[in-house]
Amino acid sequence: MEPCRSLALLTSSLGLVSLLVALSTDFWFAAQGPKSSSHSGLWPSKDQVSVAGYIHVTQSFCILAVLWGLISTAFLVMSCIPSLSAPGRGPIVSTFMAFAGALSLIVAMTVYTIERWNQPGNPQVQSFFAWSFYLGWVSTLLFLCTGGLSLGAHCTTHRPGYEAM
Repeated sequence: MEPCRSLALLTSSLGLVSLLVALSTDFWFAAQGPKSSSHSGLWPSKDQVSVAGYIHVTQSFCILAVLWGLISTAFLVMSCIPSLSAPGRGPIVSTFMAFAGALSLIVAMTVYTIERWNQPGNPQVQSFFAWSFYLGWVSTLLFLCTGGLSLGAHCTTHRPGYEAM
């Protein structure tokens, strides 16, 4: 198996796992005051009645990125098994899906970052982005790497020539 395809499969799997961990945890934003601390994520607790629109946008685009990442990973796995894929088509489909996932994540993370950044703060409370938020950005970079490596795997794949006909 080519090194680009192996690395693409590794980065795709890591990106997918890190995005799933980021989505399932509630440490996207943290606040620390003089007497207590708090943290929040993308999924509201039961006592919150309404959820801001930017949270819905972030949830939707992150879920879409997970789906694109699953498809990208599936096509990379299928491209490793010759009987399951058309010759040379798995990496190019994986490239498009990985870049679509990265684009979805860029939209989600940018919307969340801008909206949280512009919220008014309290001088006695220190607010900051937490580790789940940063894991979302790491997933974006991993999906971009997956797209690039899948494209490299596609370009270096030996295609059957005229003699195969």
